[in-house]
Amino acid sequence: MMPLKGPYDPDPTSEEDLWFLPGPVEAGTSDPWAPPLPMAGAARLPRVADWMRGQGDLAADLAQAAMAFGALDARARQMGRGLVQRLVLTEVADLSWHLGERISADRLALYLSGRLAGTGDAARALYGASWAVRRLRNGGNPLEDLGAFLGRGSGAKIGSDIEGFGWMLAPQGEEFQALAGAWAQRLSQAGALHPFVQAAFGWMLWSMLELSGDAPGIEAAVSAACLAARAGRGGLGFVPLAMGGGMALRQSGEAPVRLAAWLSDVERACLRGLMLADQLAGWQQRALRQTAHLSGRTPPLLIDVLLGWPMVPSSLAERETGASRATVLRNLERFEDLGLIRERTGQGRYRFWEVAL
Repeated sequence: MMPLKGPYDPDPTSEEDLWFLPGPVEAGTSDPWAPPLPMAGAARLPRVADWMRGQGDLAADLAQAAMAFGALDARARQMGRGLVQRLVLTEVADLSWHLGERISADRLALYLSGRLAGTGDAARALYGASWAVRRLRNGGNPLEDLGAFLGRGSGAKIGSDIEGFGWMLAPQGEEFQALAGAWAQRLSQAGALHPFVQAAFGWMLWSMLELSGDAPGIEAAVSAACLAARAGRGGLGFVPLAMGGGMALRQSGEAPVRLAAWLSDVERACLRGLMLADQLAGWQQRALRQTAHLSGRTPPLLIDVLLGWPMVPSSLAERETGASRATVLRNLERFEDLGLIRERTGQGRYRFWEVAL
């Protein structure tokens, strides 16, 4: 039975005029409801040729940055994990400031040692920083398996890092796999670029593909830092960037402008790392010389702990040295009497120490 039509009822609208229905299927496509990624063109993505030309134009800057990183990589091989740990904490702390989280190296060290916690946004920021510390400390090649590198691979804990970051709107599942594949494919086409240049290219490409959604760029920065480290010889698993001022992380514009800022930051960051290495090496020699008369295995182990951490609670020293609490406190007090370290809190409990550089 046809419904009755009154004098004020509008005429029925044809389906062609319904704005909320999908348009006609374009040639070469099959599903109008498919996500836009498979149909998206590559015209807006960065071109490898532009970055290759920028690499040639900035050859002198690239050489300076590579020389600075080579020297820092050699110092890291010489001094071991203590210097690497310091560089990682410093880089992640500076990176957090450039991304708006504002976590100091001291706070990060206390969080990693279990002496600091947070709630809400602070907890998510600390979790993200600790995630970055683990990735930079262990190194790795994001091109081999980006999902596994980020902790977004398949398995029982898929998406766990995203939940910890609080980035539930970031691409996940098949959407992330498609974006990661596009990122890796584009970077493989840029294989002729120097690792530093390829890393800068990957950083720009990451934001364009929105691999992390609208979340802060910590995943992109960490991936680029580890990607660039292929230029080294294994002393450092990452190339510091945020320690150089972070201009590259905020730079916009064409490839030559971005690359110039990137190489400048890498050089400054590595030179700052070398200054820190010189300070720590001088302190280490002084500490070994002044504690040579102390008996037991704890003093040299304690020196290594103090070398690698900007802030050391007694619980961390106990865990790293394997000594008892009484032994650790006794040696820390001896170090303080010798002028090698200073206590930061001035409290009877929850005391933290740092090296006196």
